[in-house]
Amino acid sequence: MTAWRIDGHAWLYNLLRNRLHSLLLLACTVAIPALAEWLLWGRDGLLVLVPAVFLVLLIGVRISPRLVMRFYRARPLSPFEAPQLYRLVEELAIRAELEQIPALYLLQTPMVNAFAVGDSRDAAVAVTSGLLQTLDQRELAGVLAHEISHIRNRDLRLMALAGWSEQITGLLAGLGLLLVLFNLPRALAGQVQINWTALSLLLAAPYLSTLLQRGLSRVREFDADLTAVMLTGDPEGLARALARLEWRERSFWRRMLGPAPGDLPYLLRTHPPTEERIRRLSEVSCPGRIGGRIVHPA
Repeated sequence: MTAWRIDGHAWLYNLLRNRLHSLLLLACTVAIPALAEWLLWGRDGLLVLVPAVFLVLLIGVRISPRLVMRFYRARPLSPFEAPQLYRLVEELAIRAELEQIPALYLLQTPMVNAFAVGDSRDAAVAVTSGLLQTLDQRELAGVLAHEISHIRNRDLRLMALAGWSEQITGLLAGLGLLLVLFNLPRALAGQVQINWTALSLLLAAPYLSTLLQRGLSRVREFDADLTAVMLTGDPEGLARALARLEWRERSFWRRMLGPAPGDLPYLLRTHPPTEERIRRLSEVSCPGRIGGRIVHPA
């Protein structure tokens, strides 16, 4: 892989900013179900929830990568089928200091995508046939480095914890609503009082939890981009891949549905806008290497 010059100060600044944002968002994501628990059951509820959260953090949510790949109907790729791809993944995994080389899987689909599951000890990376046909070697290295960065940074465990928090918050909000409906006749008769402020906070908690979870996902994507640059030394390769993937995705929707569908509101997106990701990559690369605009590949 070609080594490109990287602005170390800009890289470190962006990395620390992402880590701080992640810490704040994760803390808020865990605090939301704690608030919901406290609104329902007070301090006794927190005494149950807090140890459960720490247990999830320590143990993590372990799902076999092979089961996930079987669910997506991905088939294993052998080193004989894709020797260059295996060498690339092996080199990136060694640079990322993973305990085991991730297994490679292939999905036969024209969609251009890649994803990773598992952790440093047991992981898998899936690529689509459309991705292999679309990207050149530098771009493919950037995408694979991004996915391996998710494994290295334990993003899958973080997002699992955020997902659990979101589900628990929704469950508690639904339970609170049922309790209010059950006690509504007694409240109308003046036998009990309903704390409408607490109820409003409880009902708003799932929506806030969702926004925080989406925000955490976007920051982890930024962080994976920066870690990928550290692994490859090539911010331009990843930026080119992002631009090409964006163009292919929009072209796909244009072919399927005519005009491309409108983007989701920023707060609901799990991935940052491609233009913003490219702009941040340009901040850590040599001046003039890449720009913030998406250039449509020929």
